[in-house]
Amino acid sequence: MKSYKLVIFDWDGTVMDSVTKIVNCMHQSAILCGLVAPSDEATANIIGLSLEQAVATLFPNDADLYADLIAGYKHQYKYVDVTPTPLFEGVEQTLAALKNSGVLLAVATGKSRAGLERLLDETKLRNYFFATRTSDDALSKPAPDMLLQLLDELNMSALDALMVGDTKIDMAMAKAANIDRLGVTMGVHNAQQLQEFAPIATVDSYQQLGALLLDS
Repeated sequence: MKSYKLVIFDWDGTVMDSVTKIVNCMHQSAILCGLVAPSDEATANIIGLSLEQAVATLFPNDADLYADLIAGYKHQYKYVDVTPTPLFEGVEQTLAALKNSGVLLAVATGKSRAGLERLLDETKLRNYFFATRTSDDALSKPAPDMLLQLLDELNMSALDALMVGDTKIDMAMAKAANIDRLGVTMGVHNAQQLQEFAPIATVDSYQQLGALLLDS
């Protein structure tokens, strides 16, 4: 495998095991707004989109409730739902090893800026990442804007960058930016689904991820 100068990570379902919490919070917000909750699969499939785009995708006929759905989701996530959201095993060790090897690390996430900043502090991972982009900073995935902004900020060529994510949305964003992509299967989509976007590899753990990137 080629060596990369920049590795960009998605957050939910890639760094943090938060898929179940996101699904629960969206379901509860829908119920509180008097709507039928979408299926677990449909809800998981919007992870990676901005919250505004996610709500519009799940509830296309309820535009008058979008503001309430978004506010309800945020309230559930921050104050009500207690589903654990641990880091995936080996995340910090892999990030440390990559950083120590001279690789620049970044984040491109559908989370809000406030949400990401809170979690960077709570997880104590802030110092590993040189730059970050959220749904508040660019067009929602799968548009390539987050990645293009990161390349510009870091003065990096797309040929030297790799996107790591767990969803087809992540893979589509990277493909649109002409950036290599690597799928992780711990989050939303499985290896077969991720293969639709021709990743350089799919891995089932951070141990495998580290072995691929650090042995290159």
